[in-house]
Amino acid sequence: MSQTVFAPWDNPDEKPLIRFQNVTKKFGEFTAIDDLTLDIFAQEFFALLGPSGCGKTTMMRMLAGFETVTEGRIELAGADIGPVPPNERAVNMMFQSYALFPHISVWENIAFGLRRDKKSKAEIEARVEEMLKLVRLEKFAHRKPHQISGGQRQRVALARSLAKAPKLLLLDEPLGALDKKLRQETQFELMDIQETTGTTFVIVTHDQEEAMTVASRVAVMDEGRVIQVATPSAIYEYPNSVYVADFIGDVNIIEGQARASGTEEYALTWSEGQAPITATSQKAFSEGQKAHLAIRPEKIRISTEKPEDAVNAMQGKVLDIAYLGNLSTYHVELPGGQVIKAQTANTRRIARRDITWEDPVWISWSATAGVMLGQ
Repeated sequence: MSQTVFAPWDNPDEKPLIRFQNVTKKFGEFTAIDDLTLDIFAQEFFALLGPSGCGKTTMMRMLAGFETVTEGRIELAGADIGPVPPNERAVNMMFQSYALFPHISVWENIAFGLRRDKKSKAEIEARVEEMLKLVRLEKFAHRKPHQISGGQRQRVALARSLAKAPKLLLLDEPLGALDKKLRQETQFELMDIQETTGTTFVIVTHDQEEAMTVASRVAVMDEGRVIQVATPSAIYEYPNSVYVADFIGDVNIIEGQARASGTEEYALTWSEGQAPITATSQKAFSEGQKAHLAIRPEKIRISTEKPEDAVNAMQGKVLDIAYLGNLSTYHVELPGGQVIKAQTANTRRIARRDITWEDPVWISWSATAGVMLGQ
Protein backbone atom coordinates (compact mmCIF):
# COMPACT_ATOMS: atom_id res chain seq x y z
CA MET A 1 0.00 0.00 0.00
CA SER A 2 1.68 3.20 -1.09
CA GLN A 3 1.33 6.06 1.31
CA THR A 4 0.51 9.36 -0.34
CA VAL A 5 3.05 12.06 0.35
CA PHE A 6 1.69 15.03 2.29
CA ALA A 7 2.42 17.98 0.02
CA PRO A 8 -0.72 20.11 -0.45
CA TRP A 9 1.47 23.07 -1.51
CA ASP A 10 2.30 21.19 -4.72
CA ASN A 11 -1.38 20.76 -5.60
CA PRO A 12 -2.82 23.80 -7.41
CA ASP A 13 -6.39 22.72 -6.45
CA GLU A 14 -5.67 22.79 -2.70
CA LYS A 15 -6.88 25.94 -0.94
CA PRO A 16 -4.61 27.18 1.87
CA LEU A 17 -5.94 27.44 5.43
CA ILE A 18 -3.96 30.63 6.05
CA ARG A 19 -3.15 33.31 3.52
CA PHE A 20 -0.92 36.30 4.12
CA GLN A 21 -1.62 38.64 1.20
CA ASN A 22 0.85 41.53 0.80
CA VAL A 23 0.91 41.99 4.57
CA THR A 24 2.91 44.90 5.97
CA LYS A 25 3.15 45.70 9.67
CA LYS A 26 4.66 48.95 10.88
CA PHE A 27 5.40 50.12 14.40
CA GLY A 28 5.77 53.86 13.85
CA GLU A 29 8.55 54.27 11.30
CA PHE A 30 9.82 50.71 11.78
CA THR A 31 8.64 48.06 9.29
CA ALA A 32 8.44 44.71 11.13
CA ILE A 33 6.81 42.82 8.23
CA ASP A 34 7.48 43.96 4.68
CA ASP A 35 4.88 43.13 1.98
CA LEU A 36 4.70 39.47 2.93
CA THR A 37 2.72 36.89 0.94
CA LEU A 38 2.58 33.33 2.24
CA ASP A 39 0.24 30.31 2.16
CA ILE A 40 -0.01 27.72 4.94
CA PHE A 41 -2.13 24.60 4.41
CA ALA A 42 -4.43 22.64 6.73
CA GLN A 43 -2.67 19.96 8.81
CA GLU A 44 0.76 21.44 8.19
CA PHE A 45 3.38 21.72 10.89
CA PHE A 46 4.79 25.01 9.64
CA ALA A 47 7.91 26.63 11.08
CA LEU A 48 8.82 30.33 11.01
CA LEU A 49 12.57 30.40 11.42
CA GLY A 50 14.92 33.33 11.69
CA PRO A 51 17.11 35.42 13.98
CA SER A 52 15.70 37.64 16.73
CA GLY A 53 13.89 40.65 15.30
CA CYS A 54 13.17 39.12 11.88
CA GLY A 55 9.40 39.50 12.30
CA LYS A 56 8.38 35.90 13.03
CA THR A 57 6.68 36.65 16.37
CA THR A 58 4.90 39.67 14.84
CA MET A 59 3.44 37.36 12.16
CA MET A 60 2.22 35.00 14.85
CA ARG A 61 0.71 37.81 16.93
CA MET A 62 -1.18 39.07 13.85
CA LEU A 63 -2.60 35.57 13.33
CA ALA A 64 -3.68 35.46 16.97
CA GLY A 65 -5.25 38.93 16.75
CA PHE A 66 -2.90 40.65 19.22
CA GLU A 67 -1.53 42.92 16.46
CA THR A 68 -3.42 44.53 13.59
CA VAL A 69 -2.23 44.53 9.99
CA THR A 70 -1.01 47.90 8.65
CA GLU A 71 -1.53 46.93 4.99
CA GLY A 72 -2.75 43.78 3.21
CA ARG A 73 -4.94 41.04 4.65
CA ILE A 74 -4.76 37.72 6.48
CA GLU A 75 -7.31 35.05 5.67
CA LEU A 76 -8.19 31.99 7.72
CA ALA A 77 -10.24 29.35 5.87
CA GLY A 78 -11.12 31.90 3.17
CA ALA A 79 -12.34 34.66 5.52
CA ASP A 80 -10.52 37.91 6.33
CA ILE A 81 -9.70 37.67 10.05
CA GLY A 82 -8.64 41.32 10.42
CA PRO A 83 -11.92 42.46 12.05
CA VAL A 84 -12.34 39.27 14.17
CA PRO A 85 -11.35 39.76 17.84
CA PRO A 86 -8.78 37.28 19.26
CA ASN A 87 -11.28 35.37 21.44
CA GLU A 88 -13.53 34.71 18.44
CA ARG A 89 -10.83 33.31 16.15
CA ALA A 90 -10.49 29.52 15.72
CA VAL A 91 -6.89 30.06 16.75
CA ASN A 92 -5.10 29.29 19.99
CA MET A 93 -1.66 30.41 21.08
CA MET A 94 0.73 28.59 23.35
CA PHE A 95 3.22 30.93 24.97
CA GLN A 96 6.86 30.31 25.78
CA SER A 97 6.14 30.76 29.49
CA TYR A 98 3.22 28.25 29.26
CA ALA A 99 1.08 30.76 31.27
CA LEU A 100 -0.51 28.03 33.44
CA PHE A 101 -2.62 29.00 36.45
CA PRO A 102 -0.46 28.04 39.45
CA HIS A 103 -3.27 27.69 42.01
CA ILE A 104 -5.39 25.11 40.14
CA SER A 105 -4.71 21.50 39.14
CA VAL A 106 -3.54 20.21 35.77
CA TRP A 107 -7.12 18.96 35.16
CA GLU A 108 -8.63 22.40 35.91
CA ASN A 109 -6.01 24.16 33.76
CA ILE A 110 -7.04 22.05 30.77
CA ALA A 111 -10.76 22.56 31.53
CA PHE A 112 -10.46 26.35 31.88
CA GLY A 113 -11.25 27.37 28.28
CA LEU A 114 -14.07 24.82 28.01
CA ARG A 115 -15.73 26.21 31.16
CA ARG A 116 -15.52 29.72 29.73
CA ASP A 117 -17.28 28.44 26.61
CA LYS A 118 -20.13 27.16 28.85
CA LYS A 119 -19.68 23.53 27.80
CA SER A 120 -21.68 20.93 29.73
CA LYS A 121 -20.07 19.06 32.64
CA ALA A 122 -20.08 15.79 30.67
CA GLU A 123 -18.50 17.42 27.61
CA ILE A 124 -15.79 19.03 29.74
CA GLU A 125 -14.98 15.78 31.53
CA ALA A 126 -14.78 13.78 28.30
CA ARG A 127 -12.60 16.37 26.57
CA VAL A 128 -10.18 16.85 29.50
CA GLU A 129 -9.72 13.06 29.83
CA GLU A 130 -9.08 12.86 26.08
CA MET A 131 -6.47 15.63 26.29
CA LEU A 132 -4.75 14.08 29.34
CA LYS A 133 -4.48 10.81 27.44
CA LEU A 134 -3.16 12.59 24.36
CA VAL A 135 -0.28 14.16 26.32
CA ARG A 136 0.14 11.09 28.59
CA LEU A 137 -0.51 12.94 31.85
CA GLU A 138 -3.48 10.98 33.24
CA LYS A 139 -1.55 10.22 36.44
CA PHE A 140 -0.80 13.91 37.06
CA ALA A 141 -4.33 15.27 36.64
CA HIS A 142 -4.69 16.41 40.25
CA ARG A 143 -1.25 17.94 40.73
CA LYS A 144 -0.59 21.65 40.61
CA PRO A 145 1.79 23.01 37.94
CA HIS A 146 4.65 23.47 40.45
CA GLN A 147 4.44 19.77 41.38
CA ILE A 148 5.37 18.57 37.90
CA SER A 149 8.48 18.95 35.71
CA GLY A 150 9.10 21.60 33.04
CA GLY A 151 8.50 19.08 30.26
CA GLN A 152 5.20 18.04 31.85
CA ARG A 153 4.10 21.67 32.26
CA GLN A 154 4.83 22.15 28.59
CA ARG A 155 2.49 19.24 27.79
CA VAL A 156 -0.25 20.67 30.05
CA ALA A 157 -0.04 23.97 28.16
CA LEU A 158 -0.31 22.04 24.90
CA ALA A 159 -3.33 20.05 26.14
CA ARG A 160 -5.03 23.26 27.29
CA SER A 161 -4.36 24.90 23.91
CA LEU A 162 -5.81 21.93 22.02
CA ALA A 163 -8.82 21.33 24.30
CA LYS A 164 -11.03 23.74 22.33
CA ALA A 165 -10.09 22.00 19.06
CA PRO A 166 -8.78 25.14 17.30
CA LYS A 167 -8.23 25.08 13.53
CA LEU A 168 -4.82 26.55 14.15
CA LEU A 169 -2.39 26.32 17.05
CA LEU A 170 0.39 28.89 17.34
CA LEU A 171 3.49 27.89 19.29
CA ASP A 172 5.90 30.64 20.27
CA GLU A 173 9.33 29.12 21.03
CA PRO A 174 7.48 26.34 22.89
CA LEU A 175 10.56 24.34 23.82
CA GLY A 176 12.80 27.26 24.78
CA ALA A 177 12.77 26.47 28.50
CA LEU A 178 13.66 22.77 28.17
CA ASP A 179 17.14 21.24 28.25
CA LYS A 180 18.56 19.78 25.03
CA LYS A 181 17.71 16.10 25.58
CA LEU A 182 14.17 16.88 26.73
CA ARG A 183 13.72 19.28 23.82
CA GLN A 184 14.55 16.51 21.38
CA GLU A 185 12.13 14.08 23.01
CA THR A 186 9.43 16.75 23.13
CA GLN A 187 9.91 17.60 19.44
CA PHE A 188 8.88 14.05 18.51
CA GLU A 189 5.97 14.17 20.96
CA LEU A 190 4.78 17.42 19.37
CA MET A 191 4.94 15.82 15.93
CA ASP A 192 2.94 12.80 17.13
CA ILE A 193 0.30 15.01 18.76
CA GLN A 194 0.05 17.22 15.69
CA GLU A 195 -0.44 14.15 13.49
CA THR A 196 -3.00 12.59 15.87
CA THR A 197 -5.14 15.74 16.15
CA GLY A 198 -4.70 16.92 12.55
CA THR A 199 -4.55 20.51 13.88
CA THR A 200 -2.46 22.94 11.86
CA PHE A 201 0.57 23.98 13.92
CA VAL A 202 2.61 27.10 13.25
CA ILE A 203 5.77 27.23 15.35
CA VAL A 204 8.09 30.20 15.82
CA THR A 205 11.68 29.24 16.56
CA HIS A 206 15.21 30.54 16.13
CA ASP A 207 16.54 26.97 16.55
CA GLN A 208 17.22 25.66 13.05
CA GLU A 209 17.58 22.04 14.23
CA GLU A 210 14.14 22.22 15.81
CA ALA A 211 12.53 23.67 12.67
CA MET A 212 14.23 21.04 10.49
CA THR A 213 13.05 18.22 12.79
CA VAL A 214 9.38 19.08 13.30
CA ALA A 215 8.23 21.00 10.25
CA SER A 216 6.53 19.94 7.05
CA ARG A 217 7.80 23.23 5.60
CA VAL A 218 10.05 25.98 6.90
CA ALA A 219 9.91 29.70 6.11
CA VAL A 220 13.36 31.24 6.61
CA MET A 221 12.92 34.91 7.49
CA ASP A 222 15.13 37.97 7.62
CA GLU A 223 14.18 41.58 8.34
CA GLY A 224 10.45 41.15 7.89
CA ARG A 225 10.69 39.18 4.65
CA VAL A 226 10.44 35.48 3.86
CA ILE A 227 13.62 34.52 2.01
CA GLN A 228 12.71 30.91 1.21
CA VAL A 229 9.80 28.57 1.94
CA ALA A 230 10.42 24.87 1.35
CA THR A 231 10.56 21.45 2.97
CA PRO A 232 13.46 20.99 5.42
CA SER A 233 15.38 18.75 2.99
CA ALA A 234 14.96 21.22 0.09
CA ILE A 235 16.14 24.12 2.25
CA TYR A 236 19.19 22.12 3.34
CA GLU A 237 20.11 20.70 -0.08
CA TYR A 238 18.90 23.53 -2.34
CA PRO A 239 19.10 26.86 -0.51
CA ASN A 240 18.10 29.77 -2.75
CA SER A 241 20.63 32.24 -1.34
CA VAL A 242 23.84 32.51 0.65
CA TYR A 243 21.76 33.76 3.60
CA VAL A 244 19.67 30.58 3.75
CA ALA A 245 22.65 28.28 3.13
CA ASP A 246 24.54 29.97 5.93
CA PHE A 247 21.60 30.08 8.33
CA ILE A 248 20.79 26.37 8.11
CA GLY A 249 23.48 23.97 9.29
CA ASP A 250 27.20 24.13 8.67
CA VAL A 251 28.37 25.21 5.23
CA ASN A 252 31.46 26.23 3.28
CA ILE A 253 30.96 29.25 1.00
CA ILE A 254 33.56 29.71 -1.74
CA GLU A 255 33.32 32.91 -3.77
CA GLY A 256 34.55 33.20 -7.33
CA GLN A 257 33.85 34.05 -10.98
CA ALA A 258 31.81 31.61 -13.05
CA ARG A 259 32.67 30.55 -16.59
CA ALA A 260 30.61 28.00 -18.53
CA SER A 261 32.61 24.81 -19.17
CA GLY A 262 29.88 22.48 -20.48
CA THR A 263 26.12 21.87 -20.32
CA GLU A 264 25.02 23.13 -16.88
CA GLU A 265 28.68 22.95 -15.85
CA TYR A 266 30.90 25.81 -14.72
CA ALA A 267 34.52 26.49 -13.86
CA LEU A 268 34.77 28.74 -10.81
CA THR A 269 37.92 30.85 -10.58
CA TRP A 270 38.28 31.44 -6.86
CA SER A 271 41.89 31.85 -5.75
CA GLU A 272 45.12 32.93 -7.45
CA GLY A 273 47.40 30.00 -8.17
CA GLN A 274 44.62 27.46 -7.54
CA ALA A 275 42.94 25.40 -10.25
CA PRO A 276 39.33 26.45 -10.93
CA ILE A 277 36.59 24.47 -9.19
CA THR A 278 34.19 22.47 -11.35
CA ALA A 279 30.55 22.76 -10.32
CA THR A 280 27.17 22.06 -11.88
CA SER A 281 24.15 24.38 -11.82
CA GLN A 282 20.73 24.27 -13.47
CA LYS A 283 20.53 28.00 -12.92
CA ALA A 284 22.44 29.88 -15.63
CA PHE A 285 25.40 32.13 -14.79
CA SER A 286 26.84 34.60 -17.28
CA GLU A 287 30.52 34.78 -18.21
CA GLY A 288 32.55 36.18 -15.31
CA GLN A 289 29.48 36.51 -13.05
CA LYS A 290 30.19 36.50 -9.33
CA ALA A 291 29.03 33.20 -7.81
CA HIS A 292 29.08 31.56 -4.42
CA LEU A 293 29.52 27.81 -4.13
CA ALA A 294 27.87 26.41 -0.98
CA ILE A 295 29.11 22.96 0.05
CA ARG A 296 28.11 21.07 3.17
CA PRO A 297 31.08 19.66 5.16
CA GLU A 298 29.73 16.10 4.93
CA LYS A 299 30.02 16.28 1.12
CA ILE A 300 33.79 16.87 1.32
CA ARG A 301 36.22 13.95 1.59
CA ILE A 302 39.48 14.25 3.46
CA SER A 303 42.48 11.97 2.85
CA THR A 304 46.22 11.83 3.39
CA GLU A 305 46.90 10.78 -0.24
CA LYS A 306 45.85 12.68 -3.34
CA PRO A 307 42.60 11.10 -4.57
CA GLU A 308 43.00 9.74 -8.12
CA ASP A 309 39.46 10.21 -9.38
CA ALA A 310 38.33 13.47 -7.79
CA VAL A 311 37.01 16.30 -9.99
CA ASN A 312 37.95 18.89 -7.36
CA ALA A 313 40.96 18.18 -5.15
CA MET A 314 43.23 20.54 -3.25
CA GLN A 315 45.90 20.25 -0.65
CA GLY A 316 45.90 22.00 2.70
CA LYS A 317 46.80 21.45 6.33
CA VAL A 318 44.65 20.60 9.32
CA LEU A 319 44.12 23.61 11.57
CA ASP A 320 41.55 22.21 13.94
CA ILE A 321 39.51 19.08 14.69
CA ALA A 322 36.11 19.06 16.38
CA TYR A 323 35.17 15.61 17.63
CA LEU A 324 31.42 15.18 18.19
CA GLY A 325 31.13 11.49 19.05
CA ASN A 326 29.53 10.29 15.83
CA LEU A 327 31.24 12.91 13.64
CA SER A 328 34.61 14.57 13.28
CA THR A 329 34.86 17.97 11.60
CA TYR A 330 38.27 18.94 10.21
CA HIS A 331 39.11 22.57 9.54
CA VAL A 332 41.57 22.56 6.65
CA GLU A 333 43.54 25.66 5.67
CA LEU A 334 44.26 26.00 1.94
CA PRO A 335 47.36 27.79 0.58
CA GLY A 336 45.37 31.01 -0.10
CA GLY A 337 44.27 31.15 3.55
CA GLN A 338 40.68 29.94 3.00
CA VAL A 339 39.54 27.44 5.64
CA ILE A 340 37.30 24.58 4.51
CA LYS A 341 35.38 22.28 6.85
CA ALA A 342 35.23 18.57 5.99
CA GLN A 343 33.23 16.08 8.00
CA THR A 344 33.61 12.35 8.43
CA ALA A 345 31.42 9.84 10.24
CA ASN A 346 33.12 7.92 13.03
CA THR A 347 31.90 4.43 12.31
CA ARG A 348 34.42 2.68 14.52
CA ARG A 349 36.14 3.46 17.79
CA ILE A 350 39.10 5.73 17.28
CA ALA A 351 42.08 3.81 18.52
CA ARG A 352 44.48 6.08 16.71
CA ARG A 353 43.79 9.23 14.79
CA ASP A 354 44.70 8.82 11.12
CA ILE A 355 44.72 12.56 10.62
CA THR A 356 45.81 15.02 13.27
CA TRP A 357 46.67 18.71 13.68
CA GLU A 358 49.14 20.32 11.25
CA ASP A 359 48.97 17.24 8.98
CA PRO A 360 49.11 17.88 5.22
CA VAL A 361 45.86 16.52 3.74
CA TRP A 362 43.83 16.46 0.55
CA ILE A 363 40.23 17.54 0.42
CA SER A 364 38.04 16.60 -2.53
CA TRP A 365 34.46 16.71 -3.74
CA SER A 366 32.38 15.99 -6.83
CA ALA A 367 31.05 18.53 -9.34
CA THR A 368 27.48 18.06 -7.99
CA ALA A 369 28.39 18.30 -4.26
CA GLY A 370 27.74 22.03 -3.97
CA VAL A 371 25.07 24.54 -4.94
CA MET A 372 25.99 27.60 -7.00
CA LEU A 373 24.26 30.74 -5.72
CA GLY A 374 24.09 34.21 -7.21
CA GLN A 375 23.60 36.20 -4.02
